[in-house]
Amino acid sequence: MSSFLLEIKGLTKKYSAGTIALSGIDLQVKSKEFIAVIGPSGAGKSTLLRCINRLVEPSSGSIEFAGDRVDQANARELRRVRSQIGMIFQHYNLVNRLSVLENVLHGRLGYMSSIAGMFSRYSEEDKKKAIALLRKVGLENEMYKRADELSGGQKQRVGVCRALAQQPRLILADEPIASLDPKSSAVVMDAIHRNCAEQGIACLVNLHQVDVAKRYASRIIGIKNGKMVFDGPPEALTDHHAALIYEGKESQMYQQPVGEEPQDRRYA
Repeated sequence: MSSFLLEIKGLTKKYSAGTIALSGIDLQVKSKEFIAVIGPSGAGKSTLLRCINRLVEPSSGSIEFAGDRVDQANARELRRVRSQIGMIFQHYNLVNRLSVLENVLHGRLGYMSSIAGMFSRYSEEDKKKAIALLRKVGLENEMYKRADELSGGQKQRVGVCRALAQQPRLILADEPIASLDPKSSAVVMDAIHRNCAEQGIACLVNLHQVDVAKRYASRIIGIKNGKMVFDGPPEALTDHHAALIYEGKESQMYQQPVGEEPQDRRYA
């Protein structure tokens, strides 16, 4: 059995128009790791995260999560796998007409029968846990408001709570602060990082901001033109290296193999 929580081998995504979004991605993620994925727009960062839980169908390669082959899972198996993988979206993906509390409780749907979910028959225990999560991110006074009454930063904190309500083993955060101001960004990133650390949840978070990635991540992955071109600790990523990820040639990129101590921290 693999010692990794998530293991991806040879992941490729090619769209019908011929665009190659991902090309031969190999990635291993350990339990409790907090990994930032950086790279220019269109590099394949979002496609990578969405392939992991099959919101986007991979073209080839394998994805193994907690011993299950996600890429081969049928509908029932995929539902079970997704219940263990929380997702935080750039544009919140909330149900605007529902209350903040109800949106957080949607994180429990993967553990409920279709009928119970349809009629919002959440347990009192689930409700207490959802309220506790909202309290932790400073939204206890907003829980009965409609989601569309909130600011962008507040909506994203609701998204964080919804993902945490699943009690997942892995959280995928797809550019969660791209639409937020610096103050709201710090609040959201603090909430994601703190709760993942406290609950032992692994996290893959897509970010455009290199400084934010270096502040929060224990490991940074660089994606360029659908390929993984950097894999190493934050201290290995200099401003020069970051510039090469966003502007340089792939032949200049550097990768630090997972599980090895950094030695030569330059690009090859």
